[in-house]
Amino acid sequence: QVQLVESGGGLVQPGGSLRLSCAASGSIFSINTMGWYRQAPGKERELVATITSAGTTNYADSVKDRFAVFRDNAKNTVYLQMNSLKPEDTAIYYCNLDQRTIGRRYNYWGQGTQVTVSS
Repeated sequence: QVQLVESGGGLVQPGGSLRLSCAASGSIFSINTMGWYRQAPGKERELVATITSAGTTNYADSVKDRFAVFRDNAKNTVYLQMNSLKPEDTAIYYCNLDQRTIGRRYNYWGQGTQVTVSS
């Protein structure tokens, strides 16, 4: 079993910054992808950014050049540095861990952390 524990959400003014953290524990494979998704009220959950255990990153167009995803493999922790925040970034942010073995895929979600961008 795997647990993902997020932290770092909160209220920030437009143009401000926040850093989210997500620590994974349990049965973690050495090769995996961790990342962040978000869901705003009335909208579908969408990808924000992901990073593989090898360090390959993927970003939504809406956050490129403003957000950065990075990880500490020794701590099984992924981070999301969010800069130049906009009101439209307001959402619940979910941590995700995706790992696979022969014939099986394992996908886990954190409980979510609220990010509100407002003056």
